[in-house]
Amino acid sequence: MKDDPTPAPDAVPNPARVPSVSFEFFPPKTEKMAQSLWEAVTKLEPLHPAFVSVTYGAGGSTRERTHETVTRIARETGLAAAAHLTCIGASRGEMDDIARHYWESGIRHIVALRGDPPEGETSYRPHPEGYVYASDLVEGLKRVADFDISVAAYPETHPEAQSPEADLDNLKRKIDAGANRAISQYFFDNAVYLRFRDRAAAAGITVPIIPGILPVTNFAQVQKFSAACGASMPGWMADLFAGLDDDPDTRRLVAATTAAEQCRQLVTEGVDDIHFFTLNRADLTFTICHILGVRAGKAAKGDE
Repeated sequence: MKDDPTPAPDAVPNPARVPSVSFEFFPPKTEKMAQSLWEAVTKLEPLHPAFVSVTYGAGGSTRERTHETVTRIARETGLAAAAHLTCIGASRGEMDDIARHYWESGIRHIVALRGDPPEGETSYRPHPEGYVYASDLVEGLKRVADFDISVAAYPETHPEAQSPEADLDNLKRKIDAGANRAISQYFFDNAVYLRFRDRAAAAGITVPIIPGILPVTNFAQVQKFSAACGASMPGWMADLFAGLDDDPDTRRLVAATTAAEQCRQLVTEGVDDIHFFTLNRADLTFTICHILGVRAGKAAKGDE
């Protein structure tokens, strides 16, 4: 009996389109972390992401490092750099000054967030003279300059929201205030995102809601974080990573293939843009992008 022939390369399933991608980094706390971050930026730059963003610590604790990282990316690379800004820890006047400084430094994209309480505090308390909610921050930023603004969306509902409907109303307020797009909290079940996208469209939200993708290499760590932020983890994921605690190489392979398949399915559902939470790990994100057809020097099909 003859073996089945090896399928031709074009017979291997591929996404209908090559998506546009964006990457999220976090600011370094040490010199060693700074070196790792810059290696990640250098590795991913040739993929021509739509933008890269740099996060903020709880309570604005990394504001200066965020600013330094964003401005360095803008100064030393060809990447469009976006800075995270939160409502916490500063008055409206101070936030407006920070925004002006970003604009003067050539930063045109802001990810506007309410922000998490400082470490050690369990509830959100706005600055007495500050912006109270992300929608207020968006309005304030638009008064300062015509920023390109992204906001957060929560397919499984923000943990502090009174209801899914209230959470969706809050997202619409941010969009109505001037936000250009939303970036979703990570999720692992695509049906969760697709249902949310449909609900948002029914609510009159017409801006893109970019799915946020988190490749999982440390299952226990992500499981703990997900419990705190309200993101569910399907049972099949626990099965995939079972027995791999002491096998980081296999964990990375499983993480890459799982995330790539998730993204491929999203592309078939009409998703054109994907945002990766890189955790400053370039190799894993680079691998996933390669599988999706996002290659160095190759534009997304929609941009050709």
